[in-house]
Amino acid sequence: MGCSECCLKCLSGIPYASLIATILLYAGVALFCGCGHEALSGTVTILQTYFDVVRSPVDALDVFTMIDIFKYVIYGVAAAFFVYGILLMVEGFFTTGAIRVLYGDFKITTCGRCVSAWFIMLTYIFMLAWLGVTAFTSLPVFMYFNIWNTCQNTTLVESSNVCFDLRQYGIVSIGEEKKLCTASENFIKMCESNELDLTFHLFVCALAGAGAAVIAMVVAVSILIHNHVILTSKSTGRYCTRF
Repeated sequence: MGCSECCLKCLSGIPYASLIATILLYAGVALFCGCGHEALSGTVTILQTYFDVVRSPVDALDVFTMIDIFKYVIYGVAAAFFVYGILLMVEGFFTTGAIRVLYGDFKITTCGRCVSAWFIMLTYIFMLAWLGVTAFTSLPVFMYFNIWNTCQNTTLVESSNVCFDLRQYGIVSIGEEKKLCTASENFIKMCESNELDLTFHLFVCALAGAGAAVIAMVVAVSILIHNHVILTSKSTGRYCTRF
């Protein structure tokens, strides 16, 4: 067998559907984690600089503590889905029909069916979780869009004094009055600075990353269900597993 034939045979054994799902998952998670982390850091700067929100001197659950918690969650998500992406790719390799051509037929066992079903359930749970993350990420995008859009149309609001009260978004407690009005100097400085525009677009990218992760999960669930059905079917011998 020549070198080219060997390479073609190896390439024919790649589960391309699982590979696409894994790449899309890695891209989405990386975009969400990277942009989300930087957007949270930009939010801290905006709150402290323009809204005059200060960090609580005691160990209280304020907005800055919540942002720190979200950052640690992002670290955990990045690590967890790095491992999960590897498992997803391995599962794709061992359940694709092309493996039979390279290594011969393998009979599926009860353990193999259980592992495949468990992986389907886990992926489905992750898909629901990413749907929730996508919905949650849309909240800061909506908030920043309102502020950013007001900055882009400052000439239309010159005659009126529009205020953004952080209490409306649940960022500060009801007893604290932290608002920024269009007639104030801080609002003008915020609109002229790069922090607002950069943070807003970082949150948009994080939302896009979460959406990409959802699509990757949908693709992965479809692949896993398809392979599981073929594996457990007695009427076909095209698909195989080593479990």
